[in-house]
Amino acid sequence: MADGDIKNLKSDATRRMEGAVDVLHKEFSGLRTGRASVSLLDPVTVNAYGADMPLNQVGTVGVPESRMLSVQVWDKGLVKSVEKAIIDSGLGLNPAVDGQMVRIPIPPLNEERRTELSKIAGKYTEEARIAVRNVRRHGMDELKKMEKDNHISEDAHHQYSDEIQKLTDEFIKKIDDMLAQKEKDIMQV
Repeated sequence: MADGDIKNLKSDATRRMEGAVDVLHKEFSGLRTGRASVSLLDPVTVNAYGADMPLNQVGTVGVPESRMLSVQVWDKGLVKSVEKAIIDSGLGLNPAVDGQMVRIPIPPLNEERRTELSKIAGKYTEEARIAVRNVRRHGMDELKKMEKDNHISEDAHHQYSDEIQKLTDEFIKKIDDMLAQKEKDIMQV
């Protein structure tokens, strides 16, 4: 009985820690690094047909050059809505409409904005670390409960605690590596 519970506990902890890493990856993709990337517009939602829709469901997002994004809007009537959504997104972008094409130049980042983006990346990273530590704490609490209920021995408790700690250390390192890469991307001129 205990072996199945332990496997479930470890796979659940792994799945939840991977979830924290995935969330961090999505948050990082929304941080502008001065280079055009279609993922930059992922958080943008457009008011279309009476509902808020992701930008990629009303047009094709492309990268025609390194400092330019383009959105080919499928419905001519939504061009103004797409332009407004990009302006209101808080990404600091100024789109230009050209027929059904919306061109979005990506301005170079100044030093102050780079520092601000690094701080935001650090905040996102700390939230991910906290999420991973919370998963670890939950796993450790479950192991204590299993030992208390005589489902596992004290030795097994220590062994599995070490495994959960190793798992936590791996995910914290992965998160720290992601931050180092993102800061490098942000600070590159």
